[in-house]
Amino acid sequence: MAFDIEMIRKVYASFPERIAAARKMVGRPLTLTEKILYSHLSEALPAKPFVRGLSYVDFHPDRVAMQDATAQMALLQFMQAGRKTVAVPSTVHCDHLITAKSEAKEDLERAIRVNQEVYNFLTSVSNKYGLGFWKPGAGIIHQVVLENYAFPGGMMIGTDSHTVNAGGLGMIAIGVGGADACDVMAGLPWELKMPKQIGVRLTGKLNGWASAKDIILKVAGILTVKGGTDKVVEYFGPGAESLSCTGKGTICNMGAEIGATTSTFGYDLAMERYLRATGRADVADLANAVKQHLTADAEVYADPSKYFDEVIEINLDELEPYLNGPFTPDRATPISKMKEEALKNNWPTHVEVGLIGSCTNSSYEDISRAASLAKQAVDKKLKAKSKFTITPGSEQVRFTIERDGFIKIFHEMGASVFANACGPCIGMWDRKDADKQPKNTIVHSFNRNFSKRADGNPNTHAFVGSPELVTAIAISGDLCFNPLTDTLINEEGKAVKLDPPTGQELPPKGFAVDDAGFLAPAKDSSSVQILVKPESDRLQLLAPFAAWEGTDLKGLKLLIKAKGKCTTDHISMAGPWLKYRGHLDNISNNMLIGAVNFFNDKTDTVKNQLTGAYGAVPETQRAYKAAGIGSIIVGDENYGEGSSREHAAMEPRFLGVRAVLVKSFARIHETNLKKQGMLALTFADKNDYEKIQEDDSIDIVGLNSFAPNIQLTLMFNHKGGDKDEIKANHTYNAQQIEWFKAGGALNIIRANISA
Repeated sequence: MAFDIEMIRKVYASFPERIAAARKMVGRPLTLTEKILYSHLSEALPAKPFVRGLSYVDFHPDRVAMQDATAQMALLQFMQAGRKTVAVPSTVHCDHLITAKSEAKEDLERAIRVNQEVYNFLTSVSNKYGLGFWKPGAGIIHQVVLENYAFPGGMMIGTDSHTVNAGGLGMIAIGVGGADACDVMAGLPWELKMPKQIGVRLTGKLNGWASAKDIILKVAGILTVKGGTDKVVEYFGPGAESLSCTGKGTICNMGAEIGATTSTFGYDLAMERYLRATGRADVADLANAVKQHLTADAEVYADPSKYFDEVIEINLDELEPYLNGPFTPDRATPISKMKEEALKNNWPTHVEVGLIGSCTNSSYEDISRAASLAKQAVDKKLKAKSKFTITPGSEQVRFTIERDGFIKIFHEMGASVFANACGPCIGMWDRKDADKQPKNTIVHSFNRNFSKRADGNPNTHAFVGSPELVTAIAISGDLCFNPLTDTLINEEGKAVKLDPPTGQELPPKGFAVDDAGFLAPAKDSSSVQILVKPESDRLQLLAPFAAWEGTDLKGLKLLIKAKGKCTTDHISMAGPWLKYRGHLDNISNNMLIGAVNFFNDKTDTVKNQLTGAYGAVPETQRAYKAAGIGSIIVGDENYGEGSSREHAAMEPRFLGVRAVLVKSFARIHETNLKKQGMLALTFADKNDYEKIQEDDSIDIVGLNSFAPNIQLTLMFNHKGGDKDEIKANHTYNAQQIEWFKAGGALNIIRANISA
C-alpha cells in the first residue's frame, strides 16, 4: 500500500465536486493547473476568478518534503511554532550532506561519521513531530518523492527548488523556503501569487539520440532563466503522452532553471505504469476513477492560445540533443553547433569529467540508456578519454541497476559510482586539484551549471546534457563530439561509430531493494528529547527577529552593489558551507562572498564606510551591525535565481541588512525575504541602478504608510553631498506587510498558535 493512501483517497473524493464548482465559477474550460489549484484552496471559491499574475491566494497543500540541508532551518523554525505534531504528511530526506570523493560505501560511511550530530537532530525532530525520515544513502529527495509520494492531481511544497520534479507524476509541486514549509506543517494556509500559465504542446516522438532532457534544454533556451517566473508550465499533446513518467519528471525538474513556479503533465498511461511499477497500484486505481479530472478539459488542448498566457510548440521528431552552458543553464546549443560555438568562444574542448545522475536524471530509464553506450564502448574497444561518474537517485534504483548488471558495465568502462545523494550537482564534490582553479570543461546531466557550483572552481566550464549524450562525450573526451555524425578511433586503430542509445522505461524484472532507507516516526513521542548543544558549531537554536521600529529607515549603508548574475549560490554558497545550514551565525560568514562588487569587479571585497578599508562582505556587515547601523543590498536582474535556500534571506536579516533593492527578483527568493521581515524592493526605473555610488548612505521613507501597490521612496545621499531620490516598487500585499511589521512571518505564527 502507498504512503498516506487515506489522504490521497480523500483528495480524489472531493475532486469532481470541487472542479465542477470551479469550472462554473470561472465560466469556461479549465487547464490542469487551474483544476489542481482551485481544488486546493484553503477557503471557499471566490465570487469571481483570481487574476493570474496579480491575485494572492491561500492554499492547503497535501504534503511537505524537506532535504537535510534546508530541513535543519525549517525544523528549527517549526520548533518555535508551538505545535505537537505536523498538520500534513511531511518527510525529511538526507541527501545533501554526503561528499562525493571516491566510491559510495566509503563516502557514505564518512558522511554518517561527520554529520552524526545533524542526523541525530533530524531523526529526533522527525520522531517528536511525526515526520517520515529517509536515512543517508536512501536517495535524493526528488527521486524518492517520485517513487513513493507523488500522485496525480496532488499539491505539495518542498524546501528545495527542484521539488517541481513531482510534476512528472501530474502534481503541482512547488519549491519554497523553510518558513513556508513551517506554515503548512503548522496547519496554516500557504500563500502564492496566482501564476500565469505557459502551455507547451509537444508533437511527434523522440527518436535516436534525443531525450526528454533535450526538451527542457530547448525550452530553457527559449524562455531564459527568468522566462517562467510566476508561471506554471503545462505540457500536453501527443508528444507528451509518448514520454515516460520519469522523462516527464526530468522536464519538470529543470523547470526551476527557467524560474517557473512549477511544471506539470496530465495523467496518462505512462504515469499509471510508473505507479504500478513502484508498488502503488492502489493510487493508480484511485487516479483512474477520476482521470478525466487529472488533465485539462479537452477544449483547452484543442485551442490552447485561448487558455494559456503563452504557447510554445515543439516537434519531437525534429529535436536534436542539446548542451547548455557554460555558467548558465539557458545558453542552449544543439550538438550540431557545439564545435562552432566552442571555437568561437574559446571554451576548453577537452572534457575532463562526465557525470551522470542527480535528481534530474537518475531514473532506471536514464541509467539503462547510458549503460547501453557504456557496453558499446567496451564491445567496440573504446576507452573513455574522460573520467566518468554515476550518481544513482535512490537506493531502489541503485539496487535494481546493480541486479541488472549496469553497474558492472559502468565499472568495465572505468566509471566510479558515487553514493545515492546530490554530490557534485550541489558542490559536494571533493574534486582533486579544483582549488588550483585550472581552466577546464566538464559535462553533466545535472540541472545547474553556475560558476563554482560543482567544484568551487570559477574556471570550470560546465555543460548540461542528457545522460546518454554525457556518456558519449565522456567516451570521446571531446566537447565538440557529435555522436550522430562523428566516428571514434578505438584501441585497435579502427574508426567506429556509436549506435543510438537504447533502454527500458521500467525494469523488466521489476524494481527491487533490500532496505529503501525509510524510518517511520515514533508512535509515542512524549519521551523524545531534542538536544542542541550550546557549544555546537553545526546547530543553533533560533531567536526571534526584532519587529520593525515603526519609523522610516534612515542612515543605511550600502553593503554591496552586486553586478550581473547573483544567484542563491552567490548569496549563500553550498558545498563546504552546507555543514553550517543549522547554525545561522556560522553560515552567515558566507553571505554574498560569491557576488561581484560593481565598483571593483571583485568577489567578497567591499568598502567599509566606517573605516574606509576594503574587506570581506560578512566582516563588513558585522561591523555595521556592531555599530547599530542597518544596510542595503543592491542587485541586478533575476536576483536570487536558483535554489530555494532561505539562508540567502536569513543571513542578511540576521546580520542587520534591512532591504534588498534590485532590478528584478527570482520568485522564491523574493518570498523568502518577505517571510523573514526584510524589504524586497525593485527599481521603478531600472536605470536608477547606475545612480548608486559606493559611499552612499540611504534613507527609506514612506514606511508609516506602507501599503500594497504604493511605491516607496529611497534617498541616496552621496559622499560629495549630492542626492538622488528614486522610487521603488514592491509586491507586498496586506498580509506580507504585517510580516514586515512583526519582524517576520514566524513571529505571527508563534503568536497565533500560542493565543
